[in-house]
Amino acid sequence: MTHISISIIGTGNMGQALADLAGKGGNTVELIGSSGVDKAVTSDIVVLAVPYPAVGQVIAQRGAQLAGKVVVDITNPLNFETFDSVTVPADSSAAAELPDSRAVKAFNTNFAGTLTTGTVGGQPTTVLLAGDDADTKALLAGVIMAAGLRAVNAGGLKRAREPAALGFLQLTLAAGEKTSWTGGFTLAQ
Repeated sequence: MTHISISIIGTGNMGQALADLAGKGGNTVELIGSSGVDKAVTSDIVVLAVPYPAVGQVIAQRGAQLAGKVVVDITNPLNFETFDSVTVPADSSAAAELPDSRAVKAFNTNFAGTLTTGTVGGQPTTVLLAGDDADTKALLAGVIMAAGLRAVNAGGLKRAREPAALGFLQLTLAAGEKTSWTGGFTLAQ
């Protein structure tokens, strides 16, 4: 198995859970917080584990470093003021806004708890992947499967809007206490 270097920008619950997940496969993982703005990102895979409103700032600060890299967008582009709508146009997604990178939408339909336990309702946690580059998705799928989770190809980058809508629905259900933060989405086999 090839070991991969992974930089995770964001040190919150999702950043920590993704670092643990990636480490299970023996990969090299670095967490970069807001104090690490001057740290260059040189990893094979860069994960944006920040709230959607912070993505623009990350791109402004690190756009040149992200060029040509595998960039994983885990965000859900929801309106954080009202928590009642998605903020990207219906025919777009947050991942589609990433310039000059090999963007993949992933992990936005997962909560940190389901990544940590690796299960949802007794089934392996399912991670949906949407992106245009098959090799990029295969690389990320390898990291996911090495941690014991399921990776499911959800299609091209134009399909990233559907997982974003599903992620938004899950967030609003959990925030409304209609489901738990340890529950979530999986595909039964």
